Amino acid sequence: MSLKWPTVHLGEILTERRERPSPEQLCSGEVKIVDKISFDTGRIHYRSDGETRTGMILARPGDLLVSGINAAKGAIAVYPKDSEGPVAATIHYGAYIPHDDKVDIRFLWWLLRSRFFQELLLEYVPGGIKTELKAKRLLPVPIPLPPLSEQRRIVARIEQLSEKIQSAQVLRKQAVEETEAILASARRFYFGGKPNPDWVPLSQFLDKIENGKSPQCESRPASREEWGVLKVGAVSFGTFDESENKVVPVGLPFDKRFEVRTGDFLMNRANTTALVGACAIVGDTRPMLLLSDKIFRFHFRCDIDISRPWLSHAMKSPCLREQIERGASGTSPTMKNISKKKVLALLLPPHSIPEQRRIVAELDALQAQVDMLKKLQAQTAEELDALMPSILDKAFKG
Repeated sequence: MSLKWPTVHLGEILTERRERPSPEQLCSGEVKIVDKISFDTGRIHYRSDGETRTGMILARPGDLLVSGINAAKGAIAVYPKDSEGPVAATIHYGAYIPHDDKVDIRFLWWLLRSRFFQELLLEYVPGGIKTELKAKRLLPVPIPLPPLSEQRRIVARIEQLSEKIQSAQVLRKQAVEETEAILASARRFYFGGKPNPDWVPLSQFLDKIENGKSPQCESRPASREEWGVLKVGAVSFGTFDESENKVVPVGLPFDKRFEVRTGDFLMNRANTTALVGACAIVGDTRPMLLLSDKIFRFHFRCDIDISRPWLSHAMKSPCLREQIERGASGTSPTMKNISKKKVLALLLPPHSIPEQRRIVAELDALQAQVDMLKKLQAQTAEELDALMPSILDKAFKG
C-alpha cells in the first residue's frame, strides 16, 4: 500500500444505498433490470425480458454498482450520471453513493478493479473473495486515498494510457483479420468463386465415408492408458487436437475399427454453421482414440491420385465452404449437420496432380507466413492485456 497517501476505510467514502424499487416501478418498466457487468470494461448489461426478482435494490445515476459475487473479477460499474431514471439490480449487487467531496468515482472505479485491491480483499476480508462481498464485508476494507486533485491527475493519466492500449488492441485485431483475408483471397484465386461445368464431385476420389459412434462417456479426457472418443473440438480447420476427447468407461464395449490413425483425413459432420465441415489431416497422434458419430473419416480410392493437403486447402476455400454451409441442415443455430450424400456431392476443380502439388506448396508457404503473423499478434495481445494491470499496480501501489 502506498506510504505517502492516507488510509481510509471504504465506509468513510461510500454509503450503501438501501432503496428498493416499488412493485409499480418494476411492473411499469420505469426501472431497468441489471443482467451482468462486464469484467473487462465495467459496462452494465440489462435484461431484455424484464424479469424481476425479490430483494432487488435501486441504483441511481452516479452510484457505484458492485457485484457481490464477481467484484474480484472486475464486475464493478459506475452508473452514468446522465442516465435516465434508476436501475434495479438483484440482491447479488450492491449500490453505493460516493462522497464526492472526498473521492473521485473514476479513481475509485479503477482502484477497485486493480490487482492491488484484490490483494487487499484477500488480506482484509474474512473468508477471502470466494464469499459474496456484501456491504458489511466491503466497507471496512482500507484503501490509500490521495487528495482529490491527485486522484484526478491519476485518473487522467490512467485513462489516457487506457485509450492508447484500446487503440493498439483494435489495430492488432484488424491485422489478424487482414491476414485471414489474405489467405481466403489466395484460396479463392486457386479454387475459384463458384463451381464450373467441368468440376468433379468428391465421390470420384472416395471409396466411402465412415463415422464412428458416441457411447456414453465420462466428461474427463482419457489418459494414455485409456480409450477415448473424439469430441467435435478435435477437428478444426487444418488442425487435429488429440486432447479433445472423452474417456470410455471401463467395461463399455466399443469397436476398435474406429481407432484414429496417422494420416486419416477427418471432417466434422456436425457443428455450428461456421465450423461444420472443418477438416484436418491427422499427424502423429496417440493411440486408443476413436471416431465419434459426429466426425467423418474419408477412405480414398487406390486407383485415383489426389493430394490430401490439396483437398484440405480446397475444403477451406470460400467456394467449398459455401457448398458445405448450403448443404448443412438443422433447426438449431448452434448445431448443423451435413450428410454423407451431400459431402460426396461437393464439387472440386479438376486440377492435375502437378497442379495440386504447386497449389499446396504456394498455399503452405502463405499459411506459414500467416501463422507467424498470428503468433506475433498473439504475443502482442498478451503484452497489451498485461499492460493495464501493470499500470494500475504502479498507480495504486505508489
